[in-house]
Parts: sequence; C-alpha cells; structure tokens
Amino acid sequence: MDAEQFQLWQALLEERTGMTLAPERKQFLESSLNIRMRELGLDDYDTYYQQLVTGATESRAMEWSTLVDRLTVQETSFFRHPGSFALVEDYLGQFAAERGTGATLNAWSVGCSTGEEAYSLAMLISERFRAHGKALFYGITGTDISLPTLAKARRGLFPRRRVEQIDPALRERYFKDADTHTMQVADGLRERVCFAHLNVLNLDQAPMDDMDLIFCQNMLIYFRRWRKRQIVNQLAGRLAPGGLLVLGPGEITDWHDPRLERVHFADTLAFRRRQ
Repeated sequence: MDAEQFQLWQALLEERTGMTLAPERKQFLESSLNIRMRELGLDDYDTYYQQLVTGATESRAMEWSTLVDRLTVQETSFFRHPGSFALVEDYLGQFAAERGTGATLNAWSVGCSTGEEAYSLAMLISERFRAHGKALFYGITGTDISLPTLAKARRGLFPRRRVEQIDPALRERYFKDADTHTMQVADGLRERVCFAHLNVLNLDQAPMDDMDLIFCQNMLIYFRRWRKRQIVNQLAGRLAPGGLLVLGPGEITDWHDPRLERVHFADTLAFRRRQ
C-alpha cells in the first residue's frame, strides 16, 4: 500500500465512522485488508476500495459492516476498569436511597463491543438493587457500530477463561455452562440488556434520552479532539437530571459542559448532570 492509497483509506474510515487511523497503524490496516481481500478473492487495494465506494448499495453496506468489525473491535473484558465500576456502585447506592419503590434506572453502554461492559453493569446494578431491598428496576442499552459484534453480544456466550476472572459469587448467580469451553449469561440478566446498532456520528438520531447512567470508555481514543467534544456534548444532553456520565480516564481533556459538574472519585473521569 503506497502513501496515496493509505490516505484514501484513512479518509474513508474517518468519513464513515469518525475514527482516525494514525500512520503507525498502516501495517494493521494492510494486514486487516489483506485478510478480507483474500476471503473475497481480490488482489489489490484499489479494487476493494472501489467495491466499498461504488458497489451495489445492499452488498456495499454488508461488506462495510464486515470490514468495520475487523478494523474497530478491540479486546475487552468484564469489569475492565475497576475504578469506574466502583464509582457506579457508589452512584447506585445514592440512586436507590433517593428513589421510591418501583423506580427504574436506565443505563447506556456506548461502544459496547461484544457486551462485556453492558453485562458487567447489569450484574452490578442487579446486585446493588437486590441488597438495598427495594423493588427497583433497570434496563441497559448497549450500542456499537459493528453488526457482527452486536450479534455476539446478544448471544451472551463467552469463553470460560474470561468468565472465570469474575468474582465467583457473580459467576455462580449470573452465568451457566454452555459447553466445556463456553459459558452463557443467565436468561434473567440477558432480559435486562438490549443491543442496538449505532454509529456515534449519528448520535442525534439515537432514541436514548433521560438516561440515568451513560458509560463510555475505550472509544473516544479513536477520534480527533474536536470530534470527542462533539460526542460528549451530545451524550451530556441525553442525561436525566442527576444522571452520571462515566468516561475513560485521560480520553478527553479540557472539556466542560455547563449542564454538568465533575464527580471527583479516585482514578475516574465522570460528570453528573445538574439537578
């Protein structure tokens, strides 16, 4: 891949997803494209590029979804950032204390990948509400740009080695054996989580509103500074009064929204919507 071709692919990815591909990731792009091109029987970057840009609408959309999955899916895990989940647990205690019986908490996992983050939130909320003793309800929406990734998240099937890293009590309560190497999220927990396709460039079209908790981590790092601000500004507008926005520490700096106040909690970056 020459420099001109790389620039074309960079521009296409940023135009359609908002994500930037740094020059040092050129080899990653080449490897990902080569694997997919071999699967399609193509032997040059320009032909594949033209197929993605000018091919039949339906096949072009399907192929783009497959490629985005190869280029954007990152390694994730359950309860990936302990500090952020500790903050959420603290917030849940306040929520349960302030709300009456029958109240519902609405949560959103932005850039949910294969679902570990959304299911982690579900386990945490379920445990906290159960311990509080009130009849409180919750629902979680996980969104991602990759359709294949969302399909995996909906199945709720995970390698046993990943699930075994979870606290044994949670594993016992919220997972069941699928086979020798795989475990599945229990039906009761899966029913609380739904997954939907969403490109963060189209947040203005997202139906989520008045969210009590928005969790967005390990996603903003792929965007330019101005795009990060654009995304978090829109997320801030989707919070309910008193709602909590949790971002990845260090993923955005020098940002402030007058509707929000900073939440000071160790090893976290979070904001709360003013009442």
